[in-house]
Amino acid sequence: MAELKEGSKAPAIHLLTDTGEKFNLAALAGKKVVLYFYPKADTPGCTKEACSFRDEIARIQAAGAVIVGVSPDPVARIAKFKEKYHLPFTLLADEEHGVAEKYGVWVEKSQYGRTYMGVQRSTFIIGADGRIARIFPKVKVDGHSEEVLAALAG
Repeated sequence: MAELKEGSKAPAIHLLTDTGEKFNLAALAGKKVVLYFYPKADTPGCTKEACSFRDEIARIQAAGAVIVGVSPDPVARIAKFKEKYHLPFTLLADEEHGVAEKYGVWVEKSQYGRTYMGVQRSTFIIGADGRIARIFPKVKVDGHSEEVLAALAG
């Protein structure tokens, strides 16, 4: 698949939510979507990122956007994560990492000399027209929610 760029049509998403319901990105047509990919629920960086979005939810909604988080975790794990941290937005289970692959965030990673495949923390802002308005690759958690708010305002 060609690399996604700002202006590209956002690839379709059909996954299960944290409640086990079917999610279809097309159902959010007409709204801005902050689509963020995180490696693993309830780990330090992913928790900090999710909680920063939670803490900014009113400002993000005021900018006309909804937040959707995606990880390769199973439904039960993301449901527990959402409940534990009172996350007021939808989390999606991408266990087969097909959506992460479509968005180009399923990559080879290396830690402690071991190489493996996993999610590269990334955020996509999808415009109301269904096109990618902004891409934040290789996200650093600190200050990221502010970057997203600035992009939504711009």
